[in-house]
Amino acid sequence: MAKRISLREFQRDLSERLVSARRGEGSQALLGIESGADDLPGGSHWLIDLADSGEVAPLPPLTPAPLTKSWFAGIANIRGVLYSVVDFSAWRGGAPTPINAQSRLLLIGARHGVNTALLIRRALGLRPALQMHAAGESAGGAVEAAPWLGGRFRDAQDVIWTQLRIPALLADPNYLDIAL
Repeated sequence: MAKRISLREFQRDLSERLVSARRGEGSQALLGIESGADDLPGGSHWLIDLADSGEVAPLPPLTPAPLTKSWFAGIANIRGVLYSVVDFSAWRGGAPTPINAQSRLLLIGARHGVNTALLIRRALGLRPALQMHAAGESAGGAVEAAPWLGGRFRDAQDVIWTQLRIPALLADPNYLDIAL
């Protein structure tokens, strides 16, 4: 049986691992998230470099913004800072992310000077890069059209993961254009 730990211990351990990973200590790990369906560009399992990832936060109440595209989920207040929230699945042309206890916000833009977050189905935790192997296929065949799509990897459970390039996503004109 797995050792039970409190949420506080888990968050402290995860925070320490994220800090050490950003400093380059220990083995390289990637943050795994789930968003969308397998038939969307990039699939449903995503890997994010810890240097580019931000905080994973529980989903707070979202304030809708009028005259925005359907994939713009709204504005979130996280500890007094406002973040624009993009439904990552809907932005890629899929179904909207269900709002439930597993839904999370991935605060991706603060490091890059943009207060933006991705609404994701759930956070899957850290994935060791050494356990990932190149999948040998392109990310939906649209790497040139979508520079935010990175390489494809296969893990030991035969799950296909796509690397999400955060700086390229934040520079994508389609991501920045939320107005109707």
